[in-house]
Amino acid sequence: MKPSLSEIKGVVIDMDGVLRRGGNALPGVKDFFFVLRQRGIKLILATNNSTVTPEAVVALMNSMGVSIQPEEMIGSAQATAAYLQQHYPAGTPTLILGEEALHAAVEHAGFRLVNDPLKANLVISGFNRQMDYSLLTRMAIAIQNGAAFIGTNPDKSFPLEEWNAPGNGAILAALEATTGAAPLIIGKPEPHLYTQCLRRMNTIPAETLALGDRLDTDILGGQRTGMPTALVLTGISSEADIAVTGIQPDWVFPGLPELTTAVRDS
Repeated sequence: MKPSLSEIKGVVIDMDGVLRRGGNALPGVKDFFFVLRQRGIKLILATNNSTVTPEAVVALMNSMGVSIQPEEMIGSAQATAAYLQQHYPAGTPTLILGEEALHAAVEHAGFRLVNDPLKANLVISGFNRQMDYSLLTRMAIAIQNGAAFIGTNPDKSFPLEEWNAPGNGAILAALEATTGAAPLIIGKPEPHLYTQCLRRMNTIPAETLALGDRLDTDILGGQRTGMPTALVLTGISSEADIAVTGIQPDWVFPGLPELTTAVRDS
């Protein structure tokens, strides 16, 4: 049975393609957060983008006229660092392909960052807009040498203002094609990130909405975690993709304004 929006106690909100596209805020962001606060609905911004920090997201949302707390945001960088703390000893030598946010999160979690692929016991691949062939090669060597292979997220593309750019999934595909090893994925559609969100909000899956723009990550990840799901058509996935993928959200909205109206009227 389809859930009711009136029963929602928390929302896990994707960012890219939902709140913004490229550097531009999408319509309806401020009103959406106003209605959530007004209704007492808990929220966490959860993004597969491993290049952002909670502090940067707080500043970004402030620029959109929305106030959030750092604990109301988690990215795949922070989720990956938390996973490592649960499964590997502090000080494990780690080779990272990623940007500053991922390096900072993993190092803050107590792991030793190395550049030598033959000294790495962990290899973590995240989105990197400054990637070079030398680093990609060192990652491949470390994996072939037996290092555990972890991907922050599997997104094959990243939405720009008008086009899509290669995402971390494209980088993972190159490493997998080279080494024959498949990565352990922390971000959506795996449940690790969503489970951390539920723990932070102290909500149960059935009363927590997974909101996103991608069927294969946001929506599938919510479904795997037992959450109701809502797709907005302002990012990657289109309505036609539902039939192609067989991934059926509980709700589909053109954008945030229509979702805001539905929540307000529920």
